[in-house]
Amino acid sequence: MDITLTDLEEAINYWRSVRPSTGEERALSREVNALATVYALMIYHRSRAVRLDEMDETARQLVIAWRAGRI
Repeated sequence: MDITLTDLEEAINYWRSVRPSTGEERALSREVNALATVYALMIYHRSRAVRLDEMDETARQLVIAWRAGRI
């Protein structure tokens, strides 16, 4: 299954609402940081989509949880 850049943006926004930035430095949550890494690599490589099974386990589970919450 492929995850598009738009899907990933939606997943990041979902996790930002569930786990907002904290502290004076507004640090990203562990969840948002994991997805932001995938997003940054997609931008860098100019990828339109990435296979779910190519993501690291943390990012994959976050996307699966986000998708489950949309249904």
